[in-house]
Amino acid sequence: MQKGFNSDITVRGQKYHVQTEDWGMQNPFLVSRIFCNGAVMKTIKIPHEQVLKSGSTHKEDAIRHALHRQHSTIIDTLMAGGMP
Repeated sequence: MQKGFNSDITVRGQKYHVQTEDWGMQNPFLVSRIFCNGAVMKTIKIPHEQVLKSGSTHKEDAIRHALHRQHSTIIDTLMAGGMP
């Protein structure tokens, strides 16, 4: 299973690193961090239970899709000039 995503993007000359990872069932959270110049600018932490409320019977699929969606949404927001 995909454990996470890492992306480097540049917005208006500013470089960001976006890291999103699944902390697993022992610590059930999807966590994204936005870095700028090596410093954490923002952390977004979503519990698995929030992702699984959608009623999916395939937990791994639901978590994998949510992981990708969370990462993509953060990048889209940054590219549009916002901070999630």
